[in-house]
Amino acid sequence: MGIIGTIFIGLIVGLLARFLKPGDDSMGWIMTILLGIGGSLAATYGGQALGIYHAGQGAGFIGALVGAVILLVVYGLIKKN
Repeated sequence: MGIIGTIFIGLIVGLLARFLKPGDDSMGWIMTILLGIGGSLAATYGGQALGIYHAGQGAGFIGALVGAVILLVVYGLIKKN
């Protein structure tokens, strides 16, 4: 998948993560895309570290969504301080 596809999936995952996590998140489109891409990367490499995925496999949409929600919670905690 190319960079445009990754950005598009990151946007969708970031929007869904913001929808699933309750509370007010006032971040822009760029942060939403970065959150989704970061969630996807975190889920992929975290899954590889735990032995769930093998090298070369993507985490999948659900894994990316879970990773993005976790990143959103961490971002909210950091931003609060």
